[in-house]
Amino acid sequence: MKGLRRYLDKVKPHFEKGGKLEKLHSTFEAFESFLFVPDKVTFKGSHIRDAVDMKRTMSVVVIALIPPLLFGMWNVGFEHFLANDIEATLWQNFWFGFLQVLPIIIVSYVTGLAIEFAFAQARGHEVNEGFLVTGMLIPLIMPPDVPLWMVAVSTAFAVIFGKEVFGGTGMNILNPALTARAFLFFAYPKDISGDKVWIADKPDAFSGATPLGDAMVGEVHKIPNPMDMFLGFIPGSIGETSKLAILIGALILIITGVGSWRIMLSVVVGGIVMGLIFNLVAINDYMMVPAWKQLVMGGFAFGAVYMATDPVTATQTTKGKYIYGFLIGFFAIMVRVFNPAYPEGMMMAILFMNVFAPLIDHYVIQANISKRRKRWQKAHVNI
Repeated sequence: MKGLRRYLDKVKPHFEKGGKLEKLHSTFEAFESFLFVPDKVTFKGSHIRDAVDMKRTMSVVVIALIPPLLFGMWNVGFEHFLANDIEATLWQNFWFGFLQVLPIIIVSYVTGLAIEFAFAQARGHEVNEGFLVTGMLIPLIMPPDVPLWMVAVSTAFAVIFGKEVFGGTGMNILNPALTARAFLFFAYPKDISGDKVWIADKPDAFSGATPLGDAMVGEVHKIPNPMDMFLGFIPGSIGETSKLAILIGALILIITGVGSWRIMLSVVVGGIVMGLIFNLVAINDYMMVPAWKQLVMGGFAFGAVYMATDPVTATQTTKGKYIYGFLIGFFAIMVRVFNPAYPEGMMMAILFMNVFAPLIDHYVIQANISKRRKRWQKAHVNI
């Protein structure tokens, strides 16, 4: 590493202002900060110092994504061999899934980072680490049989129109990964819905329906047992099937303080409340599905842990996080049951609440200001 450090120090002047490669300064800085801790210092003004910078925060989220990623790879192979009635070992399942998922990850990162670097160069800005997480989230919410060119197009759309047009990392109002999934859903619905896409190389004779797919067509009796849905032995998006793996990731985010437990808890409470309301009405079979079972169906858990807690697109105030999370869970179950055309209501609910997150924070802050103003007025009247 010392040799690499000396080499970077040697070529660094070429990328500084006045150097022959100064136009590539943003690219060089991105690679340097990825390999080594930046050596920048403060020359003036007062600043709060914290060891947990953006790079470390993004790294923690990537680590928290490893459990659903590894299980997702195994499950892709497991569902493939099960559909083809072939007995396979644990390693064979994982290796097949690894070869199926790895290209999706590569396409996601190559496409997204290329656009990020291009925008950074054009603006003369540094390359932020935000796409380290987005580039992993996009493959995990995709079907295992999705065409790679669709992954590239969806990723490009998400980065350009969901992020860069707003100013880049920290300025976007929509979650980029969910923007990619929404684009794919509306642009190429046959490749992210139905029974064919959830199992890689699925034979026509095998159903391949997800729990939400069965519920959407009224076949509630075909929903797998809760334990299989909790452990993840079901067809679905690559990283969304195992709730156990997602819970492990949630613990990592909560313990490190990177993910908001308030939002996660509120999403669950909102989902249960909406589920109980449907249980009371119960005018069709889907509404009779127990509220707790709704939590282990589809991408509800994955969205609650990794998507709703996005610090950029979520609310920032403490009270606002409870409101924001509750409404996401509430609307997710509502959309899922009321509109079968959008079986994965979590995607729509989070994107909808992303738009309203600033408004929620605004009213929470205004309420606090009004409360303090009344307290101040009351104190001065008593005086």
